Amino acid sequence: MSTGFSTTTRRVRTRRGVVWLGQTCNLRCRFCYFQTRVATREHPDHPFMSLEKARAICSTLRGHYGNTAVDIQGGEPTIYPRIEALVAHCREIGLLPTLITNAVAMDDPQRCRRLKEAGLRDLLVSVHGLGAAYDEAVGLAGAHARQMKALDNLAAEAIPFRLNCVLAASVLPDLAAIARLAVERGARVMNFIAFNPFEDQQGGRTGQDVPRYSEVAGPLADALDFLEENGLEANVRYLPLCAAKPRHRKNFYNFQQLPFDLHEWDYASWSWSGRNPQRRKDGDLEPPITLREANHRSKLFGHEGYLADPSVSVEDEYRHSALIRAREHCGYSFAPACQACALKDICDGFHGDYSGLYGAGEAHAQELTDFSGPAGDPRRFIREQVKIVEDEDASWAL
Repeated sequence: MSTGFSTTTRRVRTRRGVVWLGQTCNLRCRFCYFQTRVATREHPDHPFMSLEKARAICSTLRGHYGNTAVDIQGGEPTIYPRIEALVAHCREIGLLPTLITNAVAMDDPQRCRRLKEAGLRDLLVSVHGLGAAYDEAVGLAGAHARQMKALDNLAAEAIPFRLNCVLAASVLPDLAAIARLAVERGARVMNFIAFNPFEDQQGGRTGQDVPRYSEVAGPLADALDFLEENGLEANVRYLPLCAAKPRHRKNFYNFQQLPFDLHEWDYASWSWSGRNPQRRKDGDLEPPITLREANHRSKLFGHEGYLADPSVSVEDEYRHSALIRAREHCGYSFAPACQACALKDICDGFHGDYSGLYGAGEAHAQELTDFSGPAGDPRRFIREQVKIVEDEDASWAL
């Protein structure tokens, strides 16, 4: 019987786009990137956009950018009134749809069945703790029980799913149990994401529930070892490479590595769909732009001649976008210890907000005694990782 996927160590660029439907949600997660917009009905990002606008964005991802998959997220996409129609549209145009979801509303088996019949490819389910700790983190009594019921429903309908987990301090005690949950429930992939202040949390964090990297390292290493032993792909986002055990460097993804994960977003289409006109109910869509044009809007690559420079390759454009996202959008910086690190060229360093809270004294220079291959290649370690490739992507990704 087919599993629906193969495994590989070949790394190619992702063809996955993303669409935000609006910041309307049924939970109030304390570490949500969009917590202000979710809580404020008057915010222009809050209301869901029309089905027609969402369809037009997805058609642009497929027709203009050549994306073959899409992450649909809200807020919470399962409560979007026309979600089955949007999923069906994506399937019809060859844009395989994933929902990034808390899955609480999927405790309704009929909802699961309708989404599958509409053409849903899979789900990326956010599991930020277990039991009462989860209920407290997301602000809804009974949410954990409903999420576990949803996983039962997904199994009954044979809907594939992956798991996401934010590495908040309150989640660390449950990390081993979450890794076991992923294995026992048949998740295809387990992701761990550093608790960084994207979007609404930028500049406003006090450090509450933000663990030091050194506190994360032990529980994370144990969870990664368990997942490796059980043959489950595991990925870690946005932590400096010196926070990884050498055996786990292959699992760590900074902005430079993300384009080579098929379940992450294409920087070219993301540079368009991530802009406000494409994330809001009101207003018209902007014309699509190229990745080089998006890079040219930055301070780093806004200089004269960049747009027509024949020496800049497509590979360079993605590398430049990664630098813009790390340096300009998130304020990543290097500590003095990073200057002597052999991994500096393929590591983003320390998030600016984290450095502001705790400094960068945890940085320690890494040595490579077995170095071979191109210096500074962001695939240096991740090409050693065994990752899944769904059957629909096999023709270009294997």
